[in-house]
Amino acid sequence: MAEVTRSCFSRVALLILYILHQSCVVESTLIFNVLSFGAKPNGVIDSTQAFLDVWTAACASSDSTTIRVPKGRYLLRNAMVFKGDNCKSTDITFRIDGTLIASSDYRVLGQANNWLSFEGVTGVSIIGGALDAKGTSLWACKLAGSTNCPNGGATSLSFTNSRNININGLMSLNSQMFHIVINGCQDVRIKGVKVNAAGNSPNTDGIHVQLSRNVAIFNTSIKTGDDCVSIGPGTKDLWIEQITCGPGHGISIGSLAKDLEEEGVQNVTVKNAIFKGTQNGLRIKSWARPSNGFVQGVQFLDVVMLNVQNPIVIDQNYCPHNINCPAQVSGVRVRDVVYRNIQGTSATAIAIKFDCSATNPCSGIRLENVSLTCRNQEVQSHCANANGKIVGTVQPNSCL
Repeated sequence: MAEVTRSCFSRVALLILYILHQSCVVESTLIFNVLSFGAKPNGVIDSTQAFLDVWTAACASSDSTTIRVPKGRYLLRNAMVFKGDNCKSTDITFRIDGTLIASSDYRVLGQANNWLSFEGVTGVSIIGGALDAKGTSLWACKLAGSTNCPNGGATSLSFTNSRNININGLMSLNSQMFHIVINGCQDVRIKGVKVNAAGNSPNTDGIHVQLSRNVAIFNTSIKTGDDCVSIGPGTKDLWIEQITCGPGHGISIGSLAKDLEEEGVQNVTVKNAIFKGTQNGLRIKSWARPSNGFVQGVQFLDVVMLNVQNPIVIDQNYCPHNINCPAQVSGVRVRDVVYRNIQGTSATAIAIKFDCSATNPCSGIRLENVSLTCRNQEVQSHCANANGKIVGTVQPNSCL
Protein backbone atom coordinates (compact mmCIF):
# COMPACT_ATOMS: atom_id res chain seq x y z
CA MET A 1 0.00 0.00 0.00
CA ALA A 2 2.87 2.36 0.84
CA GLU A 3 4.44 1.70 -2.56
CA VAL A 4 1.16 2.55 -4.30
CA THR A 5 0.84 5.74 -2.25
CA ARG A 6 4.41 6.80 -3.06
CA SER A 7 3.79 6.04 -6.75
CA CYS A 8 0.61 8.13 -6.80
CA PHE A 9 2.38 10.96 -4.94
CA SER A 10 5.23 10.86 -7.43
CA ARG A 11 2.85 11.15 -10.35
CA VAL A 12 0.99 14.05 -8.72
CA ALA A 13 4.27 15.80 -7.92
CA LEU A 14 5.47 15.40 -11.50
CA LEU A 15 2.15 16.75 -12.78
CA ILE A 16 2.43 19.80 -10.52
CA LEU A 17 6.01 20.41 -11.64
CA TYR A 18 4.92 20.10 -15.29
CA ILE A 19 2.09 22.61 -14.79
CA LEU A 20 4.43 25.04 -13.03
CA HIS A 21 6.96 24.65 -15.85
CA GLN A 22 4.30 25.34 -18.47
CA SER A 23 3.19 28.45 -16.55
CA CYS A 24 6.76 29.71 -16.54
CA VAL A 25 7.01 29.09 -20.27
CA VAL A 26 3.78 30.99 -20.92
CA GLU A 27 4.95 33.90 -18.77
CA SER A 28 8.48 33.97 -20.11
CA THR A 29 7.77 36.90 -22.43
CA LEU A 30 10.49 39.50 -22.13
CA ILE A 31 9.25 43.03 -21.59
CA PHE A 32 11.18 46.10 -22.70
CA ASN A 33 9.97 49.58 -21.75
CA VAL A 34 10.92 52.36 -24.16
CA LEU A 35 11.42 54.68 -21.19
CA SER A 36 14.32 52.51 -20.07
CA PHE A 37 15.99 53.17 -23.41
CA GLY A 38 15.71 56.92 -23.11
CA ALA A 39 12.36 57.67 -24.74
CA LYS A 40 10.66 60.82 -23.44
CA PRO A 41 6.85 60.95 -23.28
CA ASN A 42 6.66 64.75 -23.46
CA GLY A 43 6.29 65.13 -27.23
CA VAL A 44 9.23 67.53 -27.34
CA ILE A 45 12.46 65.53 -27.06
CA ASP A 46 13.19 63.24 -30.01
CA SER A 47 12.80 59.55 -29.09
CA THR A 48 13.81 58.12 -32.46
CA GLN A 49 17.03 56.51 -31.24
CA ALA A 50 15.36 55.04 -28.17
CA PHE A 51 12.81 53.20 -30.35
CA LEU A 52 15.54 51.88 -32.63
CA ASP A 53 17.55 50.70 -29.62
CA VAL A 54 14.62 48.90 -28.02
CA TRP A 55 13.95 47.14 -31.33
CA THR A 56 17.58 45.97 -31.46
CA ALA A 57 17.28 44.61 -27.92
CA ALA A 58 14.04 42.79 -28.72
CA CYS A 59 15.54 41.26 -31.85
CA ALA A 60 18.56 40.00 -29.93
CA SER A 61 16.36 37.65 -27.90
CA SER A 62 14.91 34.41 -29.18
CA ASP A 63 12.03 34.68 -26.68
CA SER A 64 8.65 36.26 -27.18
CA THR A 65 9.08 39.96 -26.52
CA THR A 66 6.80 42.86 -25.69
CA ILE A 67 7.90 46.45 -26.25
CA ARG A 68 5.85 48.68 -23.98
CA VAL A 69 5.12 52.28 -24.89
CA PRO A 70 3.45 53.87 -21.83
CA LYS A 71 1.00 56.75 -21.96
CA GLY A 72 2.37 60.00 -23.29
CA ARG A 73 3.37 61.64 -26.56
CA TYR A 74 6.60 60.45 -28.18
CA LEU A 75 8.26 62.57 -30.83
CA LEU A 76 9.74 60.37 -33.56
CA ARG A 77 11.26 63.06 -35.70
CA ASN A 78 13.05 60.96 -38.30
CA ALA A 79 12.08 58.14 -40.64
CA MET A 80 12.66 54.79 -38.95
CA VAL A 81 13.32 51.30 -40.35
CA PHE A 82 12.80 48.21 -38.20
CA LYS A 83 14.59 45.38 -39.98
CA GLY A 84 14.09 41.68 -39.40
CA ASP A 85 17.35 40.50 -40.97
CA ASN A 86 19.06 39.77 -37.67
CA CYS A 87 15.99 39.15 -35.53
CA LYS A 88 16.12 35.97 -33.45
CA SER A 89 12.59 36.49 -32.12
CA THR A 90 9.57 35.64 -34.26
CA ASP A 91 7.13 37.12 -31.76
CA ILE A 92 7.56 40.83 -31.01
CA THR A 93 4.62 42.91 -29.80
CA PHE A 94 4.50 46.69 -29.63
CA ARG A 95 1.94 47.45 -26.92
CA ILE A 96 1.28 51.15 -27.30
CA ASP A 97 -0.67 53.13 -24.74
CA GLY A 98 0.60 56.49 -25.98
CA THR A 99 0.76 58.51 -29.20
CA LEU A 100 3.70 58.56 -31.59
CA ILE A 101 4.01 61.96 -33.25
CA ALA A 102 5.99 63.17 -36.24
CA SER A 103 7.67 66.54 -36.63
CA SER A 104 5.32 69.44 -37.29
CA ASP A 105 7.76 70.49 -40.04
CA TYR A 106 6.59 68.46 -43.04
CA ARG A 107 9.97 68.86 -44.73
CA VAL A 108 11.59 66.52 -42.19
CA LEU A 109 9.66 63.48 -43.48
CA GLY A 110 8.52 64.95 -46.78
CA GLN A 111 11.32 63.37 -48.83
CA ALA A 112 11.06 59.96 -47.11
CA ASN A 113 8.96 57.10 -48.45
CA ASN A 114 7.90 55.92 -45.00
CA TRP A 115 7.80 57.21 -41.44
CA LEU A 116 7.68 53.86 -39.60
CA SER A 117 8.80 50.97 -41.80
CA PHE A 118 9.08 47.26 -40.97
CA GLU A 119 11.13 45.28 -43.49
CA GLY A 120 11.53 41.50 -43.61
CA VAL A 121 10.01 40.88 -40.17
CA THR A 122 8.11 37.85 -38.89
CA GLY A 123 5.56 37.73 -36.08
CA VAL A 124 5.28 41.44 -35.33
CA SER A 125 2.15 42.78 -33.63
CA ILE A 126 1.15 46.38 -33.03
CA ILE A 127 -1.52 46.66 -30.34
CA GLY A 128 -3.29 49.93 -29.55
CA GLY A 129 -1.86 53.41 -29.67
CA ALA A 130 -2.02 56.23 -32.17
CA LEU A 131 0.20 57.57 -34.95
CA ASP A 132 -0.05 61.30 -35.61
CA ALA A 133 1.95 62.13 -38.73
CA LYS A 134 1.11 65.87 -38.67
CA GLY A 135 0.33 65.84 -42.37
CA THR A 136 -2.03 68.81 -42.51
CA SER A 137 0.66 71.37 -43.39
CA LEU A 138 1.89 69.24 -46.31
CA TRP A 139 -1.66 68.86 -47.62
CA ALA A 140 -2.13 72.62 -47.42
CA CYS A 141 1.09 73.16 -49.36
CA LYS A 142 -0.02 70.76 -52.09
CA LEU A 143 -3.57 72.10 -52.27
CA ALA A 144 -2.19 75.63 -52.63
CA GLY A 145 -0.22 74.50 -55.68
CA SER A 146 3.10 75.59 -54.20
CA THR A 147 6.22 74.51 -56.09
CA ASN A 148 8.11 74.23 -52.80
CA CYS A 149 6.24 71.14 -51.61
CA PRO A 150 7.93 67.73 -51.56
CA ASN A 151 6.78 65.66 -54.55
CA GLY A 152 5.46 62.86 -52.39
CA GLY A 153 5.36 62.46 -48.64
CA ALA A 154 5.74 59.66 -46.13
CA THR A 155 3.51 56.65 -45.56
CA SER A 156 2.86 56.49 -41.81
CA LEU A 157 3.22 52.71 -41.31
CA SER A 158 4.63 50.24 -43.83
CA PHE A 159 5.24 46.49 -43.77
CA THR A 160 7.36 45.07 -46.60
CA ASN A 161 8.32 41.44 -47.30
CA SER A 162 6.99 40.37 -43.91
CA ARG A 163 4.75 37.62 -42.55
CA ASN A 164 2.50 36.84 -39.58
CA ILE A 165 1.67 40.48 -38.93
CA ASN A 166 -1.05 41.68 -36.56
CA ILE A 167 -2.29 45.27 -36.25
CA ASN A 168 -5.02 45.65 -33.65
CA GLY A 169 -6.69 48.77 -32.27
CA LEU A 170 -4.30 51.27 -33.85
CA MET A 171 -5.37 54.80 -34.81
CA SER A 172 -3.67 56.62 -37.69
CA LEU A 173 -4.12 60.38 -37.85
CA ASN A 174 -3.26 62.86 -40.60
CA SER A 175 -0.75 60.86 -42.63
CA GLN A 176 1.33 62.79 -45.14
CA MET A 177 0.39 60.21 -47.78
CA PHE A 178 -0.79 56.61 -47.28
CA HIS A 179 -1.69 55.62 -43.72
CA ILE A 180 -0.89 51.89 -43.78
CA VAL A 181 0.82 49.92 -46.57
CA ILE A 182 1.09 46.12 -46.79
CA ASN A 183 3.58 45.28 -49.54
CA GLY A 184 4.95 41.83 -50.37
CA CYS A 185 3.55 40.29 -47.18
CA GLN A 186 1.79 37.10 -46.15
CA ASP A 187 -0.62 36.29 -43.33
CA VAL A 188 -1.62 39.76 -42.15
CA ARG A 189 -4.52 40.55 -39.80
CA ILE A 190 -5.75 44.11 -39.31
CA LYS A 191 -8.54 44.61 -36.79
CA GLY A 192 -10.19 47.52 -35.01
CA VAL A 193 -8.08 50.12 -36.82
CA LYS A 194 -9.27 53.72 -37.16
CA VAL A 195 -7.97 56.04 -39.85
CA ASN A 196 -8.72 59.74 -39.76
CA ALA A 197 -7.75 62.47 -42.22
CA ALA A 198 -9.59 65.31 -43.92
CA GLY A 199 -11.79 64.56 -46.91
CA ASN A 200 -9.64 66.81 -49.12
CA SER A 201 -6.28 65.40 -48.00
CA PRO A 202 -4.45 64.30 -51.18
CA ASN A 203 -3.18 60.73 -51.71
CA THR A 204 -3.95 59.63 -48.17
CA ASP A 205 -5.15 56.09 -48.86
CA GLY A 206 -6.27 54.41 -45.67
CA ILE A 207 -4.93 50.88 -46.18
CA HIS A 208 -3.04 49.88 -49.33
CA VAL A 209 -2.37 46.20 -50.10
CA GLN A 210 -0.21 44.93 -52.96
CA LEU A 211 1.86 41.86 -53.84
CA SER A 212 0.48 40.23 -50.69
CA ARG A 213 -1.43 37.08 -49.80
CA ASN A 214 -3.85 36.09 -47.06
CA VAL A 215 -4.62 39.56 -45.69
CA ALA A 216 -7.72 40.12 -43.52
CA ILE A 217 -9.16 43.49 -42.48
CA PHE A 218 -11.93 43.49 -39.86
CA ASN A 219 -13.99 46.05 -37.95
CA THR A 220 -12.23 49.10 -39.34
CA SER A 221 -13.31 52.73 -39.73
CA ILE A 222 -11.63 54.90 -42.37
CA LYS A 223 -12.14 58.60 -43.00
CA THR A 224 -9.70 60.05 -45.49
CA GLY A 225 -9.15 61.98 -48.72
CA ASP A 226 -8.41 59.07 -51.07
CA ASP A 227 -9.28 55.36 -51.26
CA CYS A 228 -10.32 53.89 -47.94
CA VAL A 229 -8.74 50.63 -49.10
CA SER A 230 -6.71 50.40 -52.31
CA ILE A 231 -5.86 46.99 -53.70
CA GLY A 232 -2.83 46.82 -55.97
CA PRO A 233 -1.37 44.21 -58.33
CA GLY A 234 -0.39 40.84 -56.90
CA THR A 235 -3.03 40.81 -54.16
CA LYS A 236 -4.47 37.35 -53.49
CA ASP A 237 -6.85 36.06 -50.85
CA LEU A 238 -7.93 39.38 -49.33
CA TRP A 239 -10.88 39.46 -46.93
CA ILE A 240 -12.44 42.76 -45.80
CA GLU A 241 -15.37 42.67 -43.37
CA GLN A 242 -17.23 45.19 -41.22
CA ILE A 243 -15.66 48.33 -42.62
CA THR A 244 -17.01 51.88 -42.61
CA CYS A 245 -15.72 54.25 -45.27
CA GLY A 246 -16.33 57.97 -45.61
CA PRO A 247 -15.27 60.51 -46.46
CA GLY A 248 -13.01 58.97 -49.08
CA HIS A 249 -12.89 57.49 -52.56
CA GLY A 250 -14.31 54.08 -51.62
CA ILE A 251 -12.73 50.64 -51.87
CA SER A 252 -10.76 50.34 -55.10
CA ILE A 253 -9.07 47.50 -56.91
CA GLY A 254 -6.38 49.37 -58.83
CA SER A 255 -5.38 51.40 -60.44
CA LEU A 256 -4.05 48.61 -62.66
CA ALA A 257 -2.22 48.62 -66.01
CA LYS A 258 0.46 50.97 -64.81
CA ASP A 259 2.93 48.47 -66.27
CA LEU A 260 2.83 45.96 -69.13
CA GLU A 261 4.08 43.14 -66.89
CA GLU A 262 1.81 43.15 -63.87
CA GLU A 263 0.55 40.51 -61.46
CA GLY A 264 -3.18 39.95 -61.20
CA VAL A 265 -5.66 40.46 -58.36
CA GLN A 266 -7.71 37.45 -57.28
CA ASN A 267 -9.92 36.09 -54.52
CA VAL A 268 -11.05 39.37 -52.93
CA THR A 269 -14.11 39.56 -50.66
CA VAL A 270 -15.68 42.73 -49.24
CA LYS A 271 -18.51 42.00 -46.80
CA ASN A 272 -20.68 44.12 -44.50
CA ALA A 273 -19.37 47.49 -45.65
CA ILE A 274 -20.93 50.94 -45.23
CA PHE A 275 -20.04 53.87 -47.46
CA LYS A 276 -21.02 57.36 -46.29
CA GLY A 277 -20.84 60.27 -48.73
CA THR A 278 -17.88 58.81 -50.61
CA GLN A 279 -16.80 59.61 -54.16
CA ASN A 280 -17.03 55.92 -55.07
CA GLY A 281 -18.32 52.78 -53.44
CA LEU A 282 -17.05 49.55 -54.98
CA ARG A 283 -14.59 50.36 -57.77
CA ILE A 284 -12.30 48.48 -60.14
CA LYS A 285 -10.04 50.78 -62.16
CA SER A 286 -7.36 50.34 -64.79
CA TRP A 287 -5.53 52.61 -67.18
CA ALA A 288 -6.31 52.30 -70.89
CA ARG A 289 -3.01 50.75 -71.90
CA PRO A 290 -1.66 47.24 -72.64
CA SER A 291 -1.11 44.97 -69.63
CA ASN A 292 -1.15 41.28 -68.81
CA GLY A 293 -2.83 41.99 -65.49
CA PHE A 294 -6.23 40.64 -64.47
CA VAL A 295 -8.96 40.78 -61.84
CA GLN A 296 -10.92 37.63 -61.02
CA GLY A 297 -12.88 36.00 -58.23
CA VAL A 298 -14.18 39.15 -56.51
CA GLN A 299 -17.21 39.27 -54.20
CA PHE A 300 -18.93 42.40 -52.91
CA LEU A 301 -21.50 41.26 -50.33
CA ASP A 302 -24.01 42.99 -48.03
CA VAL A 303 -23.04 46.60 -48.69
CA VAL A 304 -24.88 49.82 -47.76
CA MET A 305 -24.40 53.02 -49.79
CA LEU A 306 -25.38 56.35 -48.24
CA ASN A 307 -25.31 59.22 -50.75
CA VAL A 308 -22.39 57.78 -52.72
CA GLN A 309 -21.49 59.45 -56.04
CA ASN A 310 -20.56 56.25 -57.91
CA PRO A 311 -21.82 53.25 -55.93
CA ILE A 312 -20.76 50.51 -58.38
CA VAL A 313 -18.13 51.21 -61.02
CA ILE A 314 -15.68 49.41 -63.27
CA ASP A 315 -13.55 52.01 -65.05
CA GLN A 316 -11.05 50.66 -67.57
CA ASN A 317 -10.41 54.12 -68.96
CA TYR A 318 -9.14 55.49 -65.67
CA CYS A 319 -7.33 58.80 -66.01
CA PRO A 320 -7.67 61.19 -63.06
CA HIS A 321 -8.04 64.85 -64.03
CA ASN A 322 -7.88 63.76 -67.72
CA ILE A 323 -4.21 64.74 -67.93
CA ASN A 324 -1.77 62.75 -70.11
CA CYS A 325 -4.28 59.98 -70.67
CA PRO A 326 -2.83 56.98 -72.59
CA ALA A 327 -5.86 56.84 -74.94
CA GLN A 328 -5.25 53.17 -75.73
CA VAL A 329 -7.17 50.07 -74.69
CA SER A 330 -6.81 48.36 -71.33
CA GLY A 331 -5.28 44.90 -71.44
CA VAL A 332 -6.54 44.03 -67.96
CA ARG A 333 -9.08 41.18 -67.98
CA VAL A 334 -11.90 41.56 -65.45
CA ARG A 335 -13.99 38.46 -64.82
CA ASP A 336 -16.14 36.72 -62.21
CA VAL A 337 -17.20 39.70 -60.10
CA VAL A 338 -20.27 39.33 -57.86
CA TYR A 339 -22.35 42.18 -56.39
CA ARG A 340 -24.85 40.71 -53.90
CA ASN A 341 -27.22 42.52 -51.53
CA ILE A 342 -26.12 46.07 -52.37
CA GLN A 343 -28.55 48.73 -51.23
CA GLY A 344 -28.81 52.41 -50.43
CA THR A 345 -28.66 55.77 -52.17
CA SER A 346 -26.64 57.21 -55.04
CA ALA A 347 -25.75 60.91 -55.19
CA THR A 348 -25.88 60.76 -59.01
CA ALA A 349 -28.27 59.30 -61.56
CA ILE A 350 -25.74 56.71 -62.82
CA ALA A 351 -25.64 54.26 -59.93
CA ILE A 352 -24.01 51.39 -61.85
CA LYS A 353 -21.30 51.99 -64.44
CA PHE A 354 -19.37 49.25 -66.21
CA ASP A 355 -16.92 50.88 -68.65
CA CYS A 356 -14.87 47.86 -69.71
CA SER A 357 -12.11 47.23 -72.22
CA ALA A 358 -13.08 46.95 -75.88
CA THR A 359 -10.50 44.22 -76.54
CA ASN A 360 -10.93 42.44 -73.17
CA PRO A 361 -14.62 42.82 -72.23
CA CYS A 362 -15.64 42.20 -68.62
CA SER A 363 -17.17 38.74 -68.23
CA GLY A 364 -18.97 36.84 -65.51
CA ILE A 365 -20.38 39.99 -63.88
CA ARG A 366 -23.24 39.05 -61.54
CA LEU A 367 -25.72 41.50 -60.03
CA GLU A 368 -27.86 39.89 -57.33
CA ASN A 369 -30.46 41.72 -55.23
CA VAL A 370 -29.25 45.26 -55.85
CA SER A 371 -31.41 48.21 -54.80
CA LEU A 372 -30.02 51.70 -55.35
CA THR A 373 -32.10 54.88 -55.50
CA CYS A 374 -31.37 58.55 -56.08
CA ARG A 375 -33.25 61.45 -54.55
CA ASN A 376 -35.50 63.23 -57.09
CA GLN A 377 -33.95 61.32 -60.00
CA GLU A 378 -34.48 58.01 -61.70
CA VAL A 379 -31.39 55.87 -61.29
CA GLN A 380 -29.74 54.40 -64.36
CA SER A 381 -27.02 51.93 -65.27
CA HIS A 382 -24.44 52.26 -68.02
CA CYS A 383 -22.54 49.41 -69.67
CA ALA A 384 -19.82 49.23 -72.29
CA ASN A 385 -18.22 45.88 -73.19
CA ALA A 386 -19.65 44.16 -70.10
CA ASN A 387 -21.19 40.68 -69.99
CA GLY A 388 -22.95 38.95 -67.15
CA LYS A 389 -26.34 38.23 -65.61
CA ILE A 390 -28.77 39.42 -62.98
CA VAL A 391 -30.37 37.39 -60.19
CA GLY A 392 -33.35 38.55 -58.18
CA THR A 393 -34.37 42.20 -58.13
CA VAL A 394 -31.92 44.73 -59.54
CA GLN A 395 -32.49 48.49 -59.47
CA PRO A 396 -31.51 50.39 -61.57
CA ASN A 397 -32.44 48.14 -64.48
CA SER A 398 -29.41 46.19 -65.57
CA CYS A 399 -27.61 47.03 -68.79
CA LEU A 400 -25.67 43.75 -68.86
